[in-house]
Amino acid sequence: MAFLEIENLSAFYGKAQALHDVSFDVEEGGAIALIGANGAGKSTLLDSIMGLTTTTGDMRFDGASLVGKSASHVVKRGIGYAPERFNLFPYMTVRDNLLVGSYTARDDIDKNMDMIHTLFPRLAEREDQETSTQSGGERQMVSLGRALMTSPRLLLVDEPTIGLAPKVCLEIAEVLRRLRGEFGLTVVITEQNANFAMTLAEKVYVMESGHIAASGTPAELADDERLAAAYFGH
Repeated sequence: MAFLEIENLSAFYGKAQALHDVSFDVEEGGAIALIGANGAGKSTLLDSIMGLTTTTGDMRFDGASLVGKSASHVVKRGIGYAPERFNLFPYMTVRDNLLVGSYTARDDIDKNMDMIHTLFPRLAEREDQETSTQSGGERQMVSLGRALMTSPRLLLVDEPTIGLAPKVCLEIAEVLRRLRGEFGLTVVITEQNANFAMTLAEKVYVMESGHIAASGTPAELADDERLAAAYFGH
């Protein structure tokens, strides 16, 4: 049994269907990437796992169904979410934004804060700074940190490199590797930057128009001439 299992998942915003029979899984401790152009359904897929859309099909995490569950239930089960939209409180400090994520893991606040400061020393240096005054890269760090404050076993990360400088992308990639290697998290990322995703994931799923058009290991997809030209720039 996989750690996260998604089977024939369709998602709807009102009467509009945004996902069509999506299926994939990820093993505990693994990392997968969902790549595709803007509007392919990547963010909707993560929102659906978090209980933020109307769905049909099956979703199971560590053997338990997520179908029909609220976002707070999903977080309490051990799934953290760093959305591409950040959803930070702009006039609150870095520390207070991080503490917002601790409401389901109050006994772990000090431990989790230490982990975040180890991963992102800049946030420790600027914990009293309002997030409205931070760079896009720093806000991405706060978004990831807030998801980590929930004590997740599975981390969903939506478009972690969008709009960021290459140097910051490398920092984010290194943190995601450390979260797996040092802290044992399972990671699911969505990305338009396919080359970034290929350096992190063991398996990659290509999304188009709300469905999975192709999947394989990074090596398998890189060897597909059509996919390589469309997504990897060669």
